[in-house]
Parts: sequence; C-alpha cells; structure tokens
Amino acid sequence: MVASTHWLASATGMGVLERGGNAFDAAVAAGFVLQVAEPHLNGPGGEVPILLWSEAEQRVSVVCGQGGAPAAASIERFAELGLDIVPGTGLLAATVPGAFGGWMLMLERWGTWSLADVLAPAIHYAEHGVPVLERISATIESVQGLFTEDWPTSAVTWLPGGGVPAPGSRLANPVLAATYRRLIAETASSTREGQLAAARKAWYEGFVAEAIADFCATTAWRDSSGEVHGGLLTGDDLAGWTATVEEPLTYDYRGHTVCKTGPWGQGPVFLQQLALLEGFDLDGMGFLGADYLHTVTEAAKLAFADREAWYGDADVPMADLLSPAYSAERRRLIGVEASLDLRPGAPGGRAPRLPDFPAPGTAVNAPGLSGARSPQGVGEPTVARDGTVRGDTCHIDVVDRFGNMVSATPSGGWLQSSPTIPELGFCLGTRAQMFWLQEGLPASLRPGARPRTTLSPSFALRDGRPWLAFGTPGGDQQDQWSLNFFLAVVHGGLNLQEAIDAPMFHSEHFPSSFFPRGSRPGVLHVEDRVGAGVIAELRRRGHEVEAQDPWTLGRLSAVARDGVFLKAAANPRGAQGYAAGR
Repeated sequence: MVASTHWLASATGMGVLERGGNAFDAAVAAGFVLQVAEPHLNGPGGEVPILLWSEAEQRVSVVCGQGGAPAAASIERFAELGLDIVPGTGLLAATVPGAFGGWMLMLERWGTWSLADVLAPAIHYAEHGVPVLERISATIESVQGLFTEDWPTSAVTWLPGGGVPAPGSRLANPVLAATYRRLIAETASSTREGQLAAARKAWYEGFVAEAIADFCATTAWRDSSGEVHGGLLTGDDLAGWTATVEEPLTYDYRGHTVCKTGPWGQGPVFLQQLALLEGFDLDGMGFLGADYLHTVTEAAKLAFADREAWYGDADVPMADLLSPAYSAERRRLIGVEASLDLRPGAPGGRAPRLPDFPAPGTAVNAPGLSGARSPQGVGEPTVARDGTVRGDTCHIDVVDRFGNMVSATPSGGWLQSSPTIPELGFCLGTRAQMFWLQEGLPASLRPGARPRTTLSPSFALRDGRPWLAFGTPGGDQQDQWSLNFFLAVVHGGLNLQEAIDAPMFHSEHFPSSFFPRGSRPGVLHVEDRVGAGVIAELRRRGHEVEAQDPWTLGRLSAVARDGVFLKAAANPRGAQGYAAGR
C-alpha cells in the first residue's frame, strides 16, 4: 500500500512495489517525484525526517534528513546585518539541504534498488512535465512580481514563456532532469552501495555542492527582510554534514506505542499531548463534542508551550517532560474555560525561558505587508493565518508485502523559498527561520545546529507489533491534525479513511514557527461540520473560534498492517492525495 499527498507519487510507489522493490525503494522513488509534482511544497534543496519499521531488524528507526546551520551562521553575524529575526525567504535562511542525504541513507541501508532506478520516474516527469495543479498556478502567481522584479533565475524556471502556467497545463523542469542525469553518470560503480556513496559525494562535495556554494558566495537577493543578502552556506558546510539514523522517542498510550523524532523536531509534542490526555475520559465525552474538542485543544496549548520553551537541537529534558508526575501536574491546568496564556512548565524543577516573541497578531499586522497576510513566499506553504488553504508540505506512507513500513514528511526548498540556482534547477530551503536570534535558548541559532523543525512523521505499534504509519503536511498544525486522526481511530472507533474524513480542528494559540513568528492567542480553527451547537459552546468557553468551510483542514495519509490485511487511506481535501494498493 502507498498513500501520499499526490497521486503521481502514490502511483510511482506502487509501480516500484509491483516490480519487486520494497517499501524503502518505493518511498525514495515517490519522494523524488513529489519534488517535481509539488514544487511549490518541497524540492531537492529541502529536508526530510523519516520513521520506518524494518521487518528484518524488528525495530523502528528515525532517519534525520534535516541539515544544520552553516558555520558562518551566528547570532552575531545576523546582528551585524541589522537583523533580529531570520528572514523567511532568501539565502540567509538556508541550512544544508538534507533531503538527498536522508533518502540516500535509507535507500543504502534498507533498500534494494539502484540510484538510476529510483530517480527514473522523477527524471521522466521533470523532462516531460507534470499537470499543473490549481495550487501550483496560484502559488506562482502570488510570487510572480517577486520573480520578475527580484529573482530572475526563478522567473526563467517557473514562468515559462514569461507567464504563470495555467491550471491543467504541463510544467517541466529540464534543468533538474539534467542534474539528476549528470548525478547518475558521475556515480557509476560496480556495486549499488558504491554508486550510492558516490552520489552522496557528488551532491555534498562534487558539482552540486560547488554550484550551491558558488551561488551563495557570489550572488545576493532580496528577501523577506526587504534587504538584499547573499548566503552563508559553503562547500565545507555541505561536505561536513551527513544524514543520521537515530532511536525514536516513544510513549505508550492505551495499548499503542507512538514513535516520533527527537526534540530537534516538534514531534514530541504529540507524545506530550497523549500524556496529558491519558488522564481524561475522552470516550465518555463523545467524539468531536464540545467537551472533547475543548480538552484536546487545551492539552495542545500546554504541550506546544513546552515546545517553545524546551525544544531544540540541545539537551532537552524529555524524560521529565513525559513523566507521569509532570503530566499530572500540567493536566491540572486544564479547566472548563479556554486559556489565553502561554504556559510552559518546569520539568524537573527547571525554570522555563521563552523567546522574546513578536507581539500577538504580528503575523497579520507585520509592517510592509500592504494588507497581505504574509510577505511573498514566506513561511510554510500550508495554511494561511485565516485558516484558508494555500497548499501543503508533502507526506508519504508505504507498507510492502514483507511488512516494512515508512512514514516520511519531505518539505522545504519549495519554489517560492529562495532564488532558483540556474545550474541545478532547484532552490535552497529556508528552515533556519525557525532559529531564534537570542542567546541561551534550546532553539538559538548556532553553527551546525539543526533548526527545531515542524516536520513530523508518525509511527505507531499496537500491542507491540507494527501497526500504523501516518502523517500530514501543515507546519505547526502537523502534530495537531495527526493527533486528531490518531484519536479518531483509537477513541472514535473510526477506520483510517473515516478518521481522515472526520471534521478537523487546530489551535493557533502559540507562536508560529515561521517568519514573522506571530501568535493568535485563543484562536481555534474548526471545520463547521462539527455543528453550530458545538461551535457556540466552544465560544461560550472562551475560544476564539474561526469556523472554516467543510473539507478545508488537514492533509493526512496513512497505511496500516491490520492482522492479515494491509490498509491505506488518503486525504480527499483538494482532490490531490491518493492511496493505492493490492
């Protein structure tokens, strides 16, 4: 089974499985296709965290394809540039592009296919083009002025013939296809492992790294700060980075073991929410009733407050944050009324310290936005601050006939993030915007550190056996929408597709992870399918409810091993996600 956010990726993954490949081969091939089919949502210059189950090893592993900050990226350097926040677009926000290394590491260690085989579908679509989704066209239109006035290399790539590609037309990227063909040609080897090692070397030390380093050193571009800046990435930064395999963080919840990345990502907030909800009778509240929605939302506020105070690529006290005593103490803060405060805890008696956030509402009132919700190209291209959908990051889940499973959330390097590198056909990511330019925080900028990413694939075992790979695009919403889906299965008694189809909700109470880092205390987005009575009761309790149209929130997909059956489901919202299998 394969489920993803785009039908071409799902079809590609199934094609690999039909031809004898395993789940890891399928996920890699599909992941590269997503870069071509959804270029407004991810790209080769982005990153990918992966959770996987290896049937041979009988264990869950995390592959970290999140690159670190350049050696020259320091708080002092940004201060010299007159910046107190990392721009949301442009070269200054680039970290080492980790997606390629992450995919290659998984392919080498657990896969069976060659580099040429897994890249063939992406090369085909890059050469011949993909159907232009309405959201691709709308995204390019939104940054057309930026491209034509400030980023001409992007205009060449994404404004074919000088105009915005129309929905339903075909969009190709022959330069990217040529990059992959050259990569294959330069990595010939007598063994599969040798070829993959040579491909990583070519990407991080060879012609790809050279083009990236030269672009950062010799060009400068206008970014969301309104100023023109060059980049900080160097060849040494790329050569010194490598993807890694790590142990997952886990939490046992009512017969299920949920696995997430470490606190260099936001994934542990899922586990903290479960730890808080453990003490409530969600079954007795009635699925998606006012009590249920209120309790889940208030738990999210507390967990995400801890994310702001404690998470980062640092020594994070996760054992204390997930301990029963700490969870019980925090659980007592959930009352009958909506909280409008950001309340991090003190795990192990440590005093929390929050960053100096912009004032509430900054995301909608930032200077220089000309009434727009955000500057062109900034932030995660997922959900506008008013809840309307602009697009998605990407997600893919795979389970094969052997029982191997993959959950991956590739993102970053989307076409509107920074100028296209003309020799390569892709742009760099902007994940460094998640660092804080303040000393002494877990998520403070420092050379080599990983930004505290929002990318958060999920995996769950049931009764100790591999069960469910799932996830969603959505920036700060990922570990709310994914949790809602999980709870819908566990407490709502819904099957995978019913749980994805169920009315979705999320809070914007806590600060955004993306430039300009604003917050909207108490704001709760709810699909209006939950009913007018439920919405009225939530408002009575103090929630600033912004009711959204039906079928507008959430972008989930999932695959499962359920007894003798394999199952999958995908999001119908946007008529884009697809699940397939046999």
